[in-house]
Amino acid sequence: MHANARRVTVSPNAPRARLRAALKPPDPLLLGPVAFLVALGLVMVFSSSSAIAYSAYHDTAHYLKRQAVYLVVGLILGYAAYRIDYHRLRKIAPGVVIAAVLLLVLTLIPHIGYATGGARRWIGLRALSFQPSEFGKLALVLFLAAKLSSLGEGIRSLSKGVFPALLVTLLLAVPILFEPDMGTASLYIFTAFALLFTAGARIEHLIMCVLVMLPAALIAIGSSAYKRARILAFMHPWKDPQNTGFHIVQSLLALGSGGILGLGLGASRQKYFYLPEAHTDFIFAVIGEELGILGALGVLVLFVLFAIRAITAALRAPDRFGMLLAMGCTFLIVIQAFVNIGVVTGSWPVTGVPLPFISFGGSALIVSLIAVGLIANVGRHRTT
Repeated sequence: MHANARRVTVSPNAPRARLRAALKPPDPLLLGPVAFLVALGLVMVFSSSSAIAYSAYHDTAHYLKRQAVYLVVGLILGYAAYRIDYHRLRKIAPGVVIAAVLLLVLTLIPHIGYATGGARRWIGLRALSFQPSEFGKLALVLFLAAKLSSLGEGIRSLSKGVFPALLVTLLLAVPILFEPDMGTASLYIFTAFALLFTAGARIEHLIMCVLVMLPAALIAIGSSAYKRARILAFMHPWKDPQNTGFHIVQSLLALGSGGILGLGLGASRQKYFYLPEAHTDFIFAVIGEELGILGALGVLVLFVLFAIRAITAALRAPDRFGMLLAMGCTFLIVIQAFVNIGVVTGSWPVTGVPLPFISFGGSALIVSLIAVGLIANVGRHRTT
């Protein structure tokens, strides 16, 4: 060997270092709309909840303070979801689904799950509670992404692809129906079908499954006077404006009174005990009332921008699992957003689902931010 030759030492951490160097920076066009929506959410939670918060707690900022705490927790967990190697999540997907099913069943047991507003949806102490159905959304997406990415051409088989995926979806959705929370259960179904379509399932198989499940859905609605009333209220809200149509009528009044530019931030009249759930399910109506059509359209534009960048990140994923994981997280947020907006505008039956990033609610906000973290995580590994 030449006397001046240098000895080259290869560190065992070199491949990992090269991997870190190859990771792309976070996409500002993905995170930017989320930041705007979250910031708007804090403002609108304070505005829409100030009256009820003062009435119940003598503190107009009660719900804002709680939402700020949820936001901090969500940002921490979202950052953790962004930093973790998402490929590791594939192995734990079955265990996560089992845990989610157990939590959903425990929610239905008195003294473990607790009820409020006629629905049993929470576990824990009232001040430190969480909603397992929100956790179940991530569990469903993670499981379907892992399962469908491993099938290859098997996704085009009814017995190997579509049926097992929908079976697990129903295992998660059925306990939620008994809470009762048909809105969230329907989001599980919509998300599963969207992911199956994205993964390459045959259209005729999906249509067949819809036709099989439709009678069961109609029976579930028809057997419940409460659910029947919601459907009838959606079709004819002004027929019973003081009872079954009250939510939709008050929401439409709020949107209509806002006009183009709105009444001004904090100037909503409907939030003063006219509009039910003004700071949660119907917060978009307060946005329309205070910020007008332009403000409401701005929210829609932000969700569309988020969806475009999230889908772009998914399509550039280096593997099929990452693509389906990012697409599933995108579906969770975007489908729920447009269902909520559809409810508020009278375009969809009242379902009781919050507006992602904006509505008050700890579990929903935290899960949405974790989903964004996972999308950004997949985006870090993008190939182009």
